[in-house]
Amino acid sequence: MRPAQRSRQETLALRRRLIGSSCKLFFSNDPVKIVKAKGQYMYDENGRRYLDCINNVAHVGHCHPDIVKAAHEQNQLLNTNSRYLHDNLVNYAERLSKTLPEKLCIFYFLNSGSEANDLALRLARQYTKHEDVIVLDHAYHGHLTSLIDISPYKFRNLEGQKEWVHVAPVPDTYRGLYREDHEDSVTAYANEVKNIIEQAHKRGRKVAAFFVESLPSVGGQIIPPAGYFQKVSEHMHKAGGVFIADEIQVGFGRVGKHFWAFQLQGEDFIPDIVTMGKPIGNGHPIACVATTKEIAEAFAATGVEYFNTFGGNPVSCAIGLAVLDVIEKEHLQAHATEVGNFLMKLLKEQKIKHPIIGDVRGSGLFIGVDLIKDQAARTPATAEAEYLITRLKEEYILLSTDGPGRNVLKFKPPMCFNMEDAKFVVDTIDKLLTGSTDQNCLIEGCCWTALNSMLSLLFRSAKTELR
Repeated sequence: MRPAQRSRQETLALRRRLIGSSCKLFFSNDPVKIVKAKGQYMYDENGRRYLDCINNVAHVGHCHPDIVKAAHEQNQLLNTNSRYLHDNLVNYAERLSKTLPEKLCIFYFLNSGSEANDLALRLARQYTKHEDVIVLDHAYHGHLTSLIDISPYKFRNLEGQKEWVHVAPVPDTYRGLYREDHEDSVTAYANEVKNIIEQAHKRGRKVAAFFVESLPSVGGQIIPPAGYFQKVSEHMHKAGGVFIADEIQVGFGRVGKHFWAFQLQGEDFIPDIVTMGKPIGNGHPIACVATTKEIAEAFAATGVEYFNTFGGNPVSCAIGLAVLDVIEKEHLQAHATEVGNFLMKLLKEQKIKHPIIGDVRGSGLFIGVDLIKDQAARTPATAEAEYLITRLKEEYILLSTDGPGRNVLKFKPPMCFNMEDAKFVVDTIDKLLTGSTDQNCLIEGCCWTALNSMLSLLFRSAKTELR
């Protein structure tokens, strides 16, 4: 029997008492209580409908009936570990293999993106016999200790950079080292990696892997220039290292043109290891690592078994298969291209109208809108971005920000997000920005948001002290 539904304030109070304070809420000053979801929409305890522009985990749509059915039917039959033969495991691996380049033909199944990235790191080190890793600045690859160590987004606020970690500049042609007016930004950014390798060798260190999100998400919805991965991969292979493509945020057709985001670089690029998570199970905890026979054999040569209790279980694989079925049946990859192009067009029209929009970039339904204070310096409009997403929430649109300056509006909605949704979001952004055209209103709104946040924090602290 289900317990009676708590009030929003009661749920919030219990969460603050029982759940670690480092587990943050969206819109922490006025969090939304979500009780159900369907497709691209989420509903609060009062039945109010919100358009979800955040959730790339519910890839084919919240509570998709085909996914729910697959989970329910397999749960009624069997759920156990992968030490027994079962068709779901091999059927799923076979289906995934058909979406990837031929050489990526060996699979390991896990439960989360963090587990997948941790295993990828182990595979790379065992195969190369090297230790060091090169990552991009502002990168985030997971919450395990091994991954915090290779995530500048996290380690810069903790114990700092380990000796075996090397940080390369983000290949960002809008606000990075080499911008859109550079004669050859691809080579320039790739040479930064080459220089890191050379400097490491001078110190007697050897690099095992270049570890990168195919499209850096936390870094600000970045689209690396085509050809960059090829050049970096060449430098890595010459140094005896491998190239790891983290597709956890952006895989499974989200970019529209291709099933995998790394394929945006061109047909001649193939990573050595690919990691998958988030959308792979539409909310169910599944993850995967795909790699080559050579790397898998080197890993097996240790004689140490790799076993993951829940990884590749029959229910997870049934769900994974159902997700692939829905992507194909509902033509979601083509849909992402069509709707994404339409959304990009509308946003670029807003860029012409509103100077605060400095850049609109993306592919398919992975889009970033870079908000700036001024066109020349491209200073991140951090407070303005926070104010805008807060106001959008009041209009029943859920959107988040990212990037080093927390100034990039981040679109990565469920793949069933449609043309009407795109127009609704952009019309609302236009309305909010038009109401702030003299910038004074927007600045005042930002100041009020910051003041409200500070007062809320002080109020909670005072209540804690009184207890």
